[in-house]
Amino acid sequence: MIALAAAAALSFSGNCVGSLCGVNELAPFLAKLHQANARPVHILQIGDSHTAGDTITGAWRDLLQQKYGGAGRGILPPGRPFNGYITQGVTVSMSPDWQIAGDFGSAWSSPSPPLGMSAYSLTTRTDGASMAISADPNQAFNRFVVCAIMRPGGGKLQMRAGVNSVTFDLSSPTERPECRTLRLSSLVTSADVTASDGMVTMTSWGTFHDGGGGGVVLSNLGVVGSQLVHWARTDDAVLTEEMRTYKPDLIVIAFGTNEGFSPRVSDFEFEATLRTQIGRVRRIAGNVPILLLGAPDALSRRAEMRANASIGPSANCGTPIAAPVVPRENVVTSIMNRLRDSIGLSSDAPQPDPAPVVVAPPPPAMSTGTTRGPLFPPAGLKAVRDMQRRIAASLNVAFWDWEAAMGGRCTADRWVHMDPPMMRGDYVHYTSAGGREIARRLENDIEKAAAR
Repeated sequence: MIALAAAAALSFSGNCVGSLCGVNELAPFLAKLHQANARPVHILQIGDSHTAGDTITGAWRDLLQQKYGGAGRGILPPGRPFNGYITQGVTVSMSPDWQIAGDFGSAWSSPSPPLGMSAYSLTTRTDGASMAISADPNQAFNRFVVCAIMRPGGGKLQMRAGVNSVTFDLSSPTERPECRTLRLSSLVTSADVTASDGMVTMTSWGTFHDGGGGGVVLSNLGVVGSQLVHWARTDDAVLTEEMRTYKPDLIVIAFGTNEGFSPRVSDFEFEATLRTQIGRVRRIAGNVPILLLGAPDALSRRAEMRANASIGPSANCGTPIAAPVVPRENVVTSIMNRLRDSIGLSSDAPQPDPAPVVVAPPPPAMSTGTTRGPLFPPAGLKAVRDMQRRIAASLNVAFWDWEAAMGGRCTADRWVHMDPPMMRGDYVHYTSAGGREIARRLENDIEKAAAR
């Protein structure tokens, strides 16, 4: 595994800033971000609960919009697709007449209605079934988009925003996706849709602010508990129509946590899924840059997580991990220094003594657990993260080492016990304060890359 990581480091050589590697692959996005005060920039993130909860993406959205201005709330799943659904910046409501389908969990069944970017679709046959969206003043919009499925005998959607209204007729000789846009002459803060006259299936909707001198949109589309293999259940035709309509400037792929907590991580299966889905996104979205977020640090007490990957068992937090000691001024040093860059050790971090160089210092003393058992990061998380880094390097995709940005292995233990806490007691999810800190560190690396 060290050899694989070293090879990935060499691929990213000279192309890392902080914990962000493959910076050159982000050049088209960074150029647009530099002009964001004049032209809107759209970031689309797909992922699991870290994305769905909007704790991190919401804080990142705030940072970007404070700096460049807001260009709307962006793409959302239609309606309220699951209990506890959080929509920062907007409030969403719907009538009880909609059937929910998704790519994972109780919402998934086969055959499924077509699924798009949001990995959810909502269907009704009830006349008068409705959904409404109300935006905070800073998320006012003048473009309202609805994406739905056209089909024989399809119904109608009445789209309304402010005093503007249009009928979206979903009847078609063939089944196909279509997105309809309602453009407004002034900013509004509310919109709604009402179904009638037959079967209606919505795959996404979104609100945008055009003509405001630029700004940033950050769309967060996540499914709690899901993995990238579940997102593969989405429909190519729907994704193509939605990509054409929403036009993201950067696509962020933020899976890995649930994969790392799987009962058994198969290197072969995960690599096949990751390569296939990156290729699929590129085929559908075109030359839109992709940023792959590595799996974050997270901890478990469950014994079956200790050796759930082929890399071997994971040590407890607080247990020193043997680190190779290498002499300076040789080829090995060159490779390992580049490896440090690839895992995102910042230049202002404490540096080792001149001799010898300890490449991977033992972690600081941490909680070793309670009567419930010791804490440790699942072995699968490291296996997933190493694979993500290697695949990103081989496919020329940008990679952000989330674990390294947090501070390294077992950092989650310290984050849970900070005042205020930065992570929740499950050692996986983040508090609002922690979400803001992760967003700040990610944005800081992107800003450094843009400045370079």
